[in-house]
Amino acid sequence: MSENRLPLIVEPQDLAALLPDDALLLVTVCQGRSWLSYRVPDSLLIEPGELVSGITPAVGKLPDEERLSAVFSRIGLAPDRHVVAIDDEGGGWAGRLLWTLEVLGHRRYSYLNGGLLAWTGGGLPLASGRQEAQAQRFTARIDRSPIADMQQVLAQLDDPDSIVWDARSAEEYTGAIITARRNGHIPGAVNLDWLELIDRDNHFRLKPLKELRERLLELGMGPGKKIITHCQTHHRSGLAWIVGRALGLEIRAYDGSWSEWGNTADTPVET
Repeated sequence: MSENRLPLIVEPQDLAALLPDDALLLVTVCQGRSWLSYRVPDSLLIEPGELVSGITPAVGKLPDEERLSAVFSRIGLAPDRHVVAIDDEGGGWAGRLLWTLEVLGHRRYSYLNGGLLAWTGGGLPLASGRQEAQAQRFTARIDRSPIADMQQVLAQLDDPDSIVWDARSAEEYTGAIITARRNGHIPGAVNLDWLELIDRDNHFRLKPLKELRERLLELGMGPGKKIITHCQTHHRSGLAWIVGRALGLEIRAYDGSWSEWGNTADTPVET
């Protein structure tokens, strides 16, 4: 397979037409029991907990290089393999995987539009049971340019060229739902729930990019803006990050997200 033959967002039928292909590394991010029950054939498993540090309160922060090296060595990640990210919930965990690959400097990747929900909805073949990966040593090196930390989010509060995309629900954004010691949103952040990116009547595929571009422009997120996206743990905002990349926007992710911001005593909060 030639380099970057697949687009960033690949449709199930288009992927199915290419399989099997040893140059592709299909990875499903879901719970192990679900992966054992049914999955895209030849797809390997990364469980959601392997992509986050799990350290409270900011449980969604990136794991360290040692842990990431172990995860990606196990599945056989190599520079010449094109990763296709799949999940079973509409794109959040798949987006988290692709963002992680971006952090590691591996930019041969695609998102299976709609993931396993669209794959099964299209009547495409499924596999079940265990499948062993061909492990290969991978040494993780973290590039922090796709990451925004708390100090960088604080520093952009008065920057008119920067904007925070809060991908949580409206109730979380206003503070009506309690998810941390302090609740509400980062001052100046705009709220676009990740679920508004998804067409639930079309097997959880993304809405048309033209429609999403117009919606983001309405909220002030267009070319020339430096966007930082977050949710509670940078899981749901994984899909927001994919959309930003697909639209050619300058976008980073705040992996500390609200679990860090809302549990820090002196961060500014609006309700």
